[in-house]
Amino acid sequence: MGIQRFSALTLLLLLTGSGLLAQEAGPMQIPAPQTGGGLPLMQALGLRKSTRQFSADTIPVQVLSNLLWAACGVNRPGENKRTAPSARNMQEVHVYVSMEKGLFLYDAPSHSLIPVLSDDIRAATGMQDFVAQAPLNLVYVADVNTDSTVSEADRMFYPATDTGFISQNVYLFCASEGLATVVRGMVNRPALAARMGLRPDQRIILAQSVGTFAK
Repeated sequence: MGIQRFSALTLLLLLTGSGLLAQEAGPMQIPAPQTGGGLPLMQALGLRKSTRQFSADTIPVQVLSNLLWAACGVNRPGENKRTAPSARNMQEVHVYVSMEKGLFLYDAPSHSLIPVLSDDIRAATGMQDFVAQAPLNLVYVADVNTDSTVSEADRMFYPATDTGFISQNVYLFCASEGLATVVRGMVNRPALAARMGLRPDQRIILAQSVGTFAK
């Protein structure tokens, strides 16, 4: 199936209240990331923090696009290299995006969202009450069999390390954009994996809530 291209307004309606099922749209091309702005790195580091209180305000589509690119988007298109490093360049960690209108998989090479579920499973992405309030919950899922030459021990170690790189990118982006975020390990992984329809060789590493600060 080819990628359907939507305007920012159409995508916003789809994700935040049109009543359409996510699966009806097919893969959706989100706006190109804006990569020319943001705070200087040292200022962003100075503002980086974890927050566990969020407003219910939705995140604009352009901000979502920028956030996902910052997390692990392609910054060297000719080589398909990412903003976050990965061991052996396995790129084994995938970012799932849980919002009120459904669950999506971020496809970095095409910078698109692939619909997975039309259900709101935000509450299932963590064990704290605030995860259902946050407008966006990222779920980091590793394909543990990406490289068959990797030892069993490293199949556990590398995805955890690579997820740390991605989550820190999100932290710095949120600090730069004035957004609230917190990375979370308190996840009922078997239950969430079942809700997401993950394969046995896919492993949930962490989740991360993103939104605006509670007013």
